[in-house]
Amino acid sequence: MVPGDHAEESIMAMADGGHGGGKEGARVMDGGEESERGHGDGGFTVKDMLWHGGSVWDAWFSCASNQVAQVLLTLPYSFSQLGMASGLVLQVFYGLMGSWTAYLISVLYVEYRARKEREGVSFKNHVIQWFEVLDGLLGPYWKAAGLAFNCTFLLFGSVIQLIACASNIYYINDRLDKRTWTYIFVACCATTVFIPSFHNYRIWSFLGLGMTTYTAWYLTIAAAVHGQVPGAKHSGPNSLMLYFTGATNILYTFGGHAVTVEIMHAMWKPRKFKYIYLVATLYVFTLTLPSASTMYWAFGDALLTHSNAFSLLPKSGWRDAAVILMLIHQFITFGFACTPLYFVWEKAIGMHHTGSVLRRALARLPLVLPIWFLAIIFPFFGPINSAVGALLVSFTVYVIPAVAHMLTYRSAHARLNAAEKPPAFLPSWSGMFVVNAFVVAWVLVVGFGLGGWASVSNFVKQIDTFGLFAKCYQCPPRAHLPAAGSPLSAPARH
Repeated sequence: MVPGDHAEESIMAMADGGHGGGKEGARVMDGGEESERGHGDGGFTVKDMLWHGGSVWDAWFSCASNQVAQVLLTLPYSFSQLGMASGLVLQVFYGLMGSWTAYLISVLYVEYRARKEREGVSFKNHVIQWFEVLDGLLGPYWKAAGLAFNCTFLLFGSVIQLIACASNIYYINDRLDKRTWTYIFVACCATTVFIPSFHNYRIWSFLGLGMTTYTAWYLTIAAAVHGQVPGAKHSGPNSLMLYFTGATNILYTFGGHAVTVEIMHAMWKPRKFKYIYLVATLYVFTLTLPSASTMYWAFGDALLTHSNAFSLLPKSGWRDAAVILMLIHQFITFGFACTPLYFVWEKAIGMHHTGSVLRRALARLPLVLPIWFLAIIFPFFGPINSAVGALLVSFTVYVIPAVAHMLTYRSAHARLNAAEKPPAFLPSWSGMFVVNAFVVAWVLVVGFGLGGWASVSNFVKQIDTFGLFAKCYQCPPRAHLPAAGSPLSAPARH
């Protein structure tokens, strides 16, 4: 049995008589902690400490760690497109907007699970996912939309991690081109098929946040110590296309809650998730705001052609340590993005309820192939974030949750029997509707509309400049050593 399934059994045992409305459902969902903590007759073990997570802290580490992966290295690039003022304001704005829609997703999960458990539905050995929540609350068309957008986003989210791995390692070892490094890292990241579920990311989430914290403060301190480059210019924003490309990358930055439902389902008390994403975002601000602003102050417009912040900092042991830590973290984030895809695939082929970790791992492996192939086709570190943000994240984690919440609670009966009432800071259903409508309008016009135009235009420009299957995207030209008696060879063109 997959670790964590005993908690589901204890939850469902308490659900057998639960037919009494929202409060009853709350007791059902929050009833598994004590059973979970007592998992195994041997009491507390090192394995439990490292492997078997489901607490509020586990969820917080998962949210904070997953939110700032490789995008930490592209935010200075976004600042060069936006300018300092817009970069700072949009980070705070999209961070709060992302926290709001993560809250909506958590509310809809609680509503769906409470309704199903009152009907006696068992989730033994079954991980609830976002598309199932949409299906249960709004019907099959919403299920199809949620499945399409979420899976495509997570697919490209995994692709981005592979691209980032190849881009980062190149600054330590440039004897291999970035495409070759991608081949190597896809083999490393494929080992995530052996991690059964989000219960088992406890130690990885903890370490991952420590790695991004080190990297963020390395960027901040290294840029400050380096000082401004001679003649540094800070001309951003200097075009609408670049401005909205940068804005959409920040939209992508705080849209990492496509795995919210899976993280909640791994918790012993899912109802406690409500404000976890907001607290995680506030911590993330302490990493992203100083690092991006200091890097932009130091290097200015040079960042426009250097989407990876590592590329402008001098080689040192501190930088190499940051690169290595980010590589490990990107392996973790690859697993975060891929695990929901693994669940969908398992359900499609009838392997999701299989207790054997090895059989499930073998069943998951084919999913790695399209991810590897797409990373080879589109190795555009930085621009691909903005394109994914505009075309996929805008719907997956902003528009769909806001519209789904409005439709789920459109009737007085649904509002009266809601498993979760409006939050204390916005106790009116009408107020929630207004906020949701604003989120939908803003993201459709600014994120998907203007952001889509800008990011796709920039993406096409990268294809025109470097071509598909680019061997070494934005690699500095390297002169080949001449053979004896021969003239100097021309710089390599990547």
